[in-house]
Amino acid sequence: MRMRFLGTTGIQVSELCLGTANFNATGVYEKSGSISQAEANLVVGMALDVGINFFNTSEIYSDGNAETALGKALGTRRKEAIIITKVHPTRSPGPNDGGLSRKHLIEGCNASLKRLNTDYIDLYQLHAFDPHTPLNVTLRAMDDLVREGKVRHIGCSNFAAWQLMKALAISHDNRWERFVSLEAMYSLISRELEFELVPACLDQNVALLVFSPLHGGFLSGKYRRDLPWPKGARFDSLNDPGPWTVEAEKLFTIVDALDSVAAEHGVTVAQAALNYLLRKPAVTSLIIGVRTSRHLEENLKSTDWEMMPEEISRLDAASEPARKYPYYIFDPIKGA
Repeated sequence: MRMRFLGTTGIQVSELCLGTANFNATGVYEKSGSISQAEANLVVGMALDVGINFFNTSEIYSDGNAETALGKALGTRRKEAIIITKVHPTRSPGPNDGGLSRKHLIEGCNASLKRLNTDYIDLYQLHAFDPHTPLNVTLRAMDDLVREGKVRHIGCSNFAAWQLMKALAISHDNRWERFVSLEAMYSLISRELEFELVPACLDQNVALLVFSPLHGGFLSGKYRRDLPWPKGARFDSLNDPGPWTVEAEKLFTIVDALDSVAAEHGVTVAQAALNYLLRKPAVTSLIIGVRTSRHLEENLKSTDWEMMPEEISRLDAASEPARKYPYYIFDPIKGA
């Protein structure tokens, strides 16, 4: 497993990061499949054995069930792992049982430490922006958690570019810990972050951690033009897939292009889709979710080869997002 540096931390993390949202999943998280503690133990152990040292979870995944399952699965191998967990701004069931206030950050961090059965969190991320709490309040509390040794590094998820840059400026001005990572949705179907977020990450040396690299499974290879809808699929149709919305023609055009590239390398559509992202600027690691050890084995095959520049250009053309002002005037990454 190849390693990449995590922003400015000096820490090396694997190109693939094991997501845990389906560990002992309940409620909405069951839609991607729920795996038991025994299955989680097997998958986590296998991941460590093949060189994956990066694990992603959150306090909101099934009300902390995923954190608990990950902590148990790591067990005595905790020091081999770099753990991401996240604190969420949703305020429920009580008015202060969430949010990015100092109160919830401290209480949330302590609760996550207990569930993970660890005395430190490698990377503590804000799961989303909280419009009700000033960023300076949140960032000061995050800085204190680092100074107390409960957290090693901090990051964010689902931030807009202006929110990321504002947070970095506040941290710089106050000499507080700064974000070293951004966790964001990115795939051949969802490339809009290339307009603002990717250039910001490159400029500020912030590691881009990709979630939903297969766009909710639509780039797994099982959704095909003129073929019946696959049995047991995560979604019933293309009509209501939530944040993974995609037009049918766009999806099948991208899958057709992936098919062509995959055939040239003797890999699957999913492996080609993951390899494409690993070739993109700013990307440090792809967060993958698996239901079985076989799924993990298949994902591993996405990292042991490199897509050619011509093939990347071919996939770029098939998946080009619509450019609105001012992006049809200049390329936000190349500047031309």
